[in-house]
Amino acid sequence: MRIIIAPDKFKGSLGSREAAEAMARGFSAGWPSAELISCPLADGGEGTLEVLVQATGGRTVECDVTGPLGESRRASLGILGDGRTAMVEMAAASGLVLVPPDRRDPRYTTTAGTGDLIRAALDMGMRRIIVGIGGSATNDGGTGMASALGVRFLDDYGEDLSPGAVYLNNLQSMDMRGLDPRIVQSRIMVASDVTNPLLGESGASRIYGPQKGASEYDVELLESGLARLAEVVSTTLVPGLEDEPGAGAAGGLGFGLMAILGAEIRPGVEVVMEAVGFEGKLSGCGLAVTGEGRLDAQTAYGKTVTGVARAAARRGIPVLALAGEIAEGAEALRELGVSAMLGITRGPLSPEESMRDAESLLERTSCEVASLLHTLSEWKF
Repeated sequence: MRIIIAPDKFKGSLGSREAAEAMARGFSAGWPSAELISCPLADGGEGTLEVLVQATGGRTVECDVTGPLGESRRASLGILGDGRTAMVEMAAASGLVLVPPDRRDPRYTTTAGTGDLIRAALDMGMRRIIVGIGGSATNDGGTGMASALGVRFLDDYGEDLSPGAVYLNNLQSMDMRGLDPRIVQSRIMVASDVTNPLLGESGASRIYGPQKGASEYDVELLESGLARLAEVVSTTLVPGLEDEPGAGAAGGLGFGLMAILGAEIRPGVEVVMEAVGFEGKLSGCGLAVTGEGRLDAQTAYGKTVTGVARAAARRGIPVLALAGEIAEGAEALRELGVSAMLGITRGPLSPEESMRDAESLLERTSCEVASLLHTLSEWKF
């Protein structure tokens, strides 16, 4: 039996490579004769850079960037194995993990560091750039990113706005004349793990603002600021992009990349699967094993498990999904091609204990599943 092992990260405990290794050890122990193909994946959020660099034999370069609070910091830029494609992980420069919990306030955080990474990629001669936009600390619609690349956002007096989403309420116009000319010579692809529009009840501010530290009052300020940005972009560049799936990703960074840089936005897992040659690795497999930290209703919208299930379903390959937690709504994954879902926790463990022991729990569960499947494959019915 040829089995592909293709998990995402188990957030807070295991990266996707570590998860794949634990699964592979378990399956190897439980089904020694099985041929295992390891293919760690990601969906555009944290960990995507590592997955793509390792899968393609690339490298990372440390760059000086502006952090989400306006501070100077270092962030990694990925150069993929083809030597022509750069991977920008916005979480590395503008991510929520970079902001201490007591300083999280999406009214004032900026995506400038993401623009710094894009500029660094251009300086290195890259003209194909993948931007993964999960895990943001921001809600500035990508204006910080665009400012770092030469775009100006102006108030009623023709003065540059201060960095931060709250100041978008004072936006009067934008000046594209300073945009780095290398942008139009480049192909920029956005890898997004969500499909939210920019505005409205399912938009960037109302869905994700509170997770980044916004109060109810703050959310309304953020929403009105993004609405004003959409108005100015519509009159200056192209109308209607605020309603595109993924425009609301990463606090509206998806919108800014599409509208201002002309980027193409795609489900992150599809971008990653294409880059690592997943379809070719899937060929000839009799089982696909995937997983992530939590399976729930949101998993059906652009997450790694969904991407694996859809690809496997096209070939009639059953899919097993392992998770730290299987929550309400996960049953929808069966309609997308997931054959079975199993939680790896056992006994009265706290969430902290489960995350601490995730590697051993994942390996043990994988071993037990593999042993059962091996036995059934040899059973004479």
